Amino acid sequence: MANKWDAIVGTPEYNENLARIRKIAGQQGHLLNPDEERIRKVVGLMTMNNNEFGKYYCPCKQNHPLDPAKDVLCPCPGMEEEIAKDGHCFCKLFYQKK
Repeated sequence: MANKWDAIVGTPEYNENLARIRKIAGQQGHLLNPDEERIRKVVGLMTMNNNEFGKYYCPCKQNHPLDPAKDVLCPCPGMEEEIAKDGHCFCKLFYQKK
Protein backbone atom coordinates (compact mmCIF):
# COMPACT_ATOMS: atom_id res chain seq x y z
CA MET A 1 0.00 0.00 0.00
CA ALA A 2 1.31 3.42 -0.90
CA ASN A 3 1.85 6.07 1.75
CA LYS A 4 -0.43 9.08 1.68
CA TRP A 5 2.54 11.42 1.11
CA ASP A 6 3.88 9.48 -1.90
CA ALA A 7 1.72 11.45 -4.34
CA ILE A 8 3.19 14.78 -3.19
CA VAL A 9 6.86 13.73 -3.38
CA GLY A 10 8.54 15.27 -6.41
CA THR A 11 5.87 17.91 -7.02
CA PRO A 12 6.93 21.56 -7.31
CA GLU A 13 5.43 22.23 -3.87
CA TYR A 14 7.36 19.36 -2.30
CA ASN A 15 10.60 20.40 -4.00
CA GLU A 16 10.15 23.99 -2.81
CA ASN A 17 9.60 22.80 0.76
CA LEU A 18 12.59 20.44 0.60
CA ALA A 19 14.78 23.31 -0.61
CA ARG A 20 13.43 25.42 2.27
CA ILE A 21 14.25 22.68 4.78
CA ARG A 22 17.78 22.24 3.37
CA LYS A 23 18.33 26.00 3.59
CA ILE A 24 17.16 26.07 7.21
CA ALA A 25 19.47 23.18 8.09
CA GLY A 26 22.42 24.96 6.49
CA GLN A 27 21.64 28.29 8.13
CA GLN A 28 21.26 26.67 11.55
CA GLY A 29 24.38 24.53 11.17
CA HIS A 30 22.48 21.23 11.16
CA LEU A 31 22.32 18.18 8.91
CA LEU A 32 19.26 16.46 7.54
CA ASN A 33 18.52 12.89 8.51
CA PRO A 34 20.55 10.52 6.31
CA ASP A 35 17.43 8.33 5.98
CA GLU A 36 15.90 9.60 2.73
CA GLU A 37 12.59 7.83 3.43
CA ARG A 38 12.25 9.75 6.71
CA ILE A 39 12.89 13.02 4.87
CA ARG A 40 10.27 12.12 2.21
CA LYS A 41 7.72 11.31 4.90
CA VAL A 42 8.18 14.40 7.06
CA VAL A 43 8.64 16.85 4.19
CA GLY A 44 5.76 15.21 2.29
CA LEU A 45 3.33 15.46 5.19
CA MET A 46 4.48 19.01 5.94
CA THR A 47 3.91 19.94 2.29
CA MET A 48 0.44 18.44 2.45
CA ASN A 49 -0.26 20.60 5.52
CA ASN A 50 0.94 23.67 3.64
CA ASN A 51 -1.22 22.83 0.63
CA GLU A 52 -4.29 22.48 2.86
CA PHE A 53 -3.69 25.12 5.54
CA GLY A 54 -1.23 27.55 3.93
CA LYS A 55 1.57 26.98 6.45
CA TYR A 56 4.25 24.37 7.08
CA TYR A 57 2.81 22.78 10.21
CA CYS A 58 5.00 20.14 11.82
CA PRO A 59 3.41 16.78 10.98
CA CYS A 60 5.06 15.02 13.92
CA LYS A 61 3.66 17.29 16.62
CA GLN A 62 0.27 18.09 15.12
CA ASN A 63 -3.11 17.33 16.56
CA HIS A 64 -5.41 15.07 14.59
CA PRO A 65 -7.17 16.78 13.00
CA LEU A 66 -4.69 19.62 12.65
CA ASP A 67 -5.54 22.65 14.76
CA PRO A 68 -3.99 25.84 13.34
CA ALA A 69 -4.59 27.61 16.66
CA LYS A 70 -2.46 25.09 18.59
CA ASP A 71 -0.12 23.30 16.17
CA VAL A 72 3.43 24.49 15.59
CA LEU A 73 5.22 25.37 12.38
CA CYS A 74 8.42 23.74 11.19
CA PRO A 75 11.00 24.42 12.33
CA CYS A 76 9.31 24.32 15.71
CA PRO A 77 10.23 26.66 18.57
CA GLY A 78 11.84 23.82 20.56
CA MET A 79 14.03 22.50 17.75
CA GLU A 80 17.34 23.86 19.02
CA GLU A 81 16.74 22.54 22.54
CA GLU A 82 15.78 19.11 21.19
CA ILE A 83 18.89 18.95 19.01
CA ALA A 84 21.12 20.04 21.89
CA LYS A 85 19.57 17.39 24.17
CA ASP A 86 19.00 14.45 21.80
CA GLY A 87 21.22 15.19 18.79
CA HIS A 88 18.13 15.60 16.57
CA CYS A 89 14.77 17.29 16.58
CA PHE A 90 11.62 15.45 17.63
CA CYS A 91 10.77 14.62 14.00
CA LYS A 92 14.26 13.29 13.33
CA LEU A 93 14.48 15.65 10.37
CA PHE A 94 17.26 17.96 11.61
CA TYR A 95 20.41 16.51 13.17
CA GLN A 96 23.33 17.99 15.02
CA LYS A 97 26.59 18.08 13.10
CA LYS A 98 29.06 15.72 14.69
